[in-house]
Amino acid sequence: MEAMRKAPVALIAALVVQTLGGLVWAGGAAARISTLEDRVGEQRLVAERLARLEAQGEATRATVDRIEQRLEARR
Repeated sequence: MEAMRKAPVALIAALVVQTLGGLVWAGGAAARISTLEDRVGEQRLVAERLARLEAQGEATRATVDRIEQRLEARR
C-alpha cells in the first residue's frame, strides 16, 4: 500500500520540477525575444537613415553632373 502512495508523490514532484523548469525556460526565451525586438527596431531606424543618405547621395551626384555639363558647355 505504501508503494502506491509513494508513486503519486514522486509523480507530483516530477511534474512540479518540470513545470518550474518550463517557466524558467519561458522566462529566458521572453528575455531573448525582447532583446531581438529591440535590435530589429534599431536596425529599422538605421535602414531608414541609410535610405535617406542614399537619396541625398543620388541628388548630389545629379547636381554634380549638371554642374559638369554646364562647365563643359562653356568651354
